[in-house]
Amino acid sequence: MSQAQTTPNPPQAAVQTPAVTPATLNGPIEMDNKDQKSFERWRKTLSLITGIGLSPEEFQAEVEKADRKTCEFQKEQLIKNSPGVRFMMNNLIKAGCPLTKNMFECTPCDRTRSGGFSKDHGIMLCQNGFFSKKHQEHTMIHEMIHMYDHCVFNVDWGNLRHHACSEVRAAALSGDCNWTREVRRGFYTFTKQHQECVKRRAILSVEANPNCPSRAAAERAVNAVFESCYNDTRPFDEFY
Repeated sequence: MSQAQTTPNPPQAAVQTPAVTPATLNGPIEMDNKDQKSFERWRKTLSLITGIGLSPEEFQAEVEKADRKTCEFQKEQLIKNSPGVRFMMNNLIKAGCPLTKNMFECTPCDRTRSGGFSKDHGIMLCQNGFFSKKHQEHTMIHEMIHMYDHCVFNVDWGNLRHHACSEVRAAALSGDCNWTREVRRGFYTFTKQHQECVKRRAILSVEANPNCPSRAAAERAVNAVFESCYNDTRPFDEFY
């Protein structure tokens, strides 16, 4: 039998690969508008994280801008979705002291503060003082309790006992002294921890009152009103 004849395949043409030259590597990269915007966001983020390419003033301005953006965003979310914030806003309106979102002002503060209330200017939120959204929520409720007390009880903020009572109520009712917050601060006692936290934080606040001559005076003011003010949960039915 004769063997089958096989026909060899024709040789294939070699694939031509474009030559890579220094001009190819170093030439301009064309970016569309979307890519350019993405690159700028990346560059600004990198500069903000590392500080490279920014003067100290520019870096601080960028940090403040980012802090304010976060504070404003979380403020809007809490006004819409936080049961505690919405409850206090509704009760302020019922008490005849309407509160709008514009009365919450996000602003830079020293690192020892997270917020403040002024009868003339409303509520200050320290945009660089929050370590979480929950912290900002507690601060908003805390300051609204001060506003509620001012509207309903006609607080004289120069009177240390008046001030102490509002600080006791705000610390007790806002969530500022819940167990997780206390653990974060390094306090682990379980027995009467809530009361001890409220008293401690109220004393610190009263001590900062310009009319307070000493820590001892702050302690006396808080101790004098503590029992009655701690148990006054208005407008809540119980501790938040």
